[in-house]
Amino acid sequence: MASIFGFRSRDPARDRQTDLQRFDRLARLLDQIATEIEVEKTGLENRYRSKATNAAFLVEAMENGSASTSKVSEVSELTTSILNCERRIAALARQNSLMKELRHSLDAIVEENGESPNTQAGFVKPAGRA
Repeated sequence: MASIFGFRSRDPARDRQTDLQRFDRLARLLDQIATEIEVEKTGLENRYRSKATNAAFLVEAMENGSASTSKVSEVSELTTSILNCERRIAALARQNSLMKELRHSLDAIVEENGESPNTQAGFVKPAGRA
């Protein structure tokens, strides 16, 4: 498009394509971060279960008299570790929720601009959705 001052603007279709490419990069980054969070959370949950099991058996052994009372410091360390795991798992859950909210917002922006993320070639589908 040309104006009387010689200024030319880009074709709106080209602008739309540029925007979709930018949104696609952002969607891929959000999905990558969400995957990293989920992997960390899963690994931590596995370690948490292991530590909780070890602590339960140790406390039971101490109560039954089959473990020395000197194991109290080990129980204390396991308790601290379990509490740290719980805090981290909660933080990761909040981060994962934030990634979902950001991804939903991105999808809404794309749809608001008259584009459907599920029908645009190349736009990444949200994680966990068809």
